[in-house]
Amino acid sequence: MSETIAVAAKGPPATAAPEHPIIAVEHVYKSVTDSTGTLEILRDIDFCLAARETVAIVGASGSGKSTLLSIIAGLDTPTRGTVRLAGADLFALSEDERAALRARKLGFVFQSFQLLGNLTALENVMLPLELAGIRDARRRAADMLQRVGLGQRLSHYPKVLSGGEQQRVALARAFVVQPAVLLADEPTGSLDFATGETIMELMFALNREQGTTLVLVTHDRAIAERCDRRITIEAGRLV
Repeated sequence: MSETIAVAAKGPPATAAPEHPIIAVEHVYKSVTDSTGTLEILRDIDFCLAARETVAIVGASGSGKSTLLSIIAGLDTPTRGTVRLAGADLFALSEDERAALRARKLGFVFQSFQLLGNLTALENVMLPLELAGIRDARRRAADMLQRVGLGQRLSHYPKVLSGGEQQRVALARAFVVQPAVLLADEPTGSLDFATGETIMELMFALNREQGTTLVLVTHDRAIAERCDRRITIEAGRLV
């Protein structure tokens, strides 16, 4: 089966690999084995992404999209193949080294927000700055929450915020460290249509402002069509 990447008209040709890719996924396979046999989740996934690209990974449920995103982040390990992030081979690094690289280079936005319920909005956004040892974390976090329209909600806990507000906090937390790459897994999946549209407008605006590479897993074709490129996975393969 030939392997091609579906590319939007404004994006680069699928065959053109970036000269200095920010992400290189190199012949990645992923399988799991249990008492019923071996399940092939990903099969020979191979592509590169340039800095500042916006890329949507699309496909049916169970096609391997979220597994691929986890491997790109170094949170899951491939059975074969590797991923290079800013030139570093993720799976030649120790777990601690991978975690340190993620802290420097990656931001995450999840469908379920993944906020810490015992921390305020401000404290949730401060957390990655403090973990990175960045000074002035409180001011930077407050400025970012102001940027996403939550300047009056700094002291509120997640349980009293709406779903859209919680996702705004998650966006602020992801972008406050100015990551080279933002990984987003179905970021509007838990939101109603209007709120989801607002969140995506904000995500793309922040992405443009910071020049981040955006890798977005989505079922929403309208969202995918806003990206420079679309990578389609079917039954664990690029199609």
